[in-house]
Amino acid sequence: MPTMRLVIARCSVDYAGRLTAHLPSAPRLILVKADGSVSIHADDRAYKPLNWMSPPCTLKEGEDNVWTVVNKGGEKLVITMEEVLHDSSHELGVDPGLIKDGVEAHLQELLADRIETLGEGYTLIRREYPTAIGPVDILCRDASGATVAVEIKRRGEIDGVEQLTRYLELLNRDPHLAPVRGVFAAQEIKPQARVLATDRGIGCTVLDYNALRGIEDDKLRLF
Repeated sequence: MPTMRLVIARCSVDYAGRLTAHLPSAPRLILVKADGSVSIHADDRAYKPLNWMSPPCTLKEGEDNVWTVVNKGGEKLVITMEEVLHDSSHELGVDPGLIKDGVEAHLQELLADRIETLGEGYTLIRREYPTAIGPVDILCRDASGATVAVEIKRRGEIDGVEQLTRYLELLNRDPHLAPVRGVFAAQEIKPQARVLATDRGIGCTVLDYNALRGIEDDKLRLF
């Protein structure tokens, strides 16, 4: 079974691709995930790496303690190891994905039944579309026939956008589905999550739980 490798090392990092970037020598955490991705982390942020290479890519460990990671586009991430403080590998197994709470599960069911909420001409492919990293909440097609992956949250935050991004990277490798675009749907979407989604070309939809359930707004109306 593929493993995740955790390396803590004093190292410097150089990236060469569409631009160049240099990280000077410092202690850092390097994650080599089972999917082949490599990411470099510091201790000053919650989750976002300092630099990374998404799969598919190859890692070559040179005899001179230099790691070279190359992706299919020829971009390179060069990690120069000065001192390795920790190096271990772990089998995490198949991740079951995030467990939806009752409201999220019901939102998914309601939206699947009323998929036209996302736009006229939308049709459902299936709920809980299986992938190697967990099920996509809803997979559907828009009016033009293009594939759309929908991630549903009660409260839309950055981690939900990151989760949908991972699904899109995987789904877009399937020639029967690609190109696949994403929609992040929630009862409330935090401003930071909306900015990140927009930057990644992911659409945002605010869901009205009562409207999906067919319950009228109890606010006073003139008409």
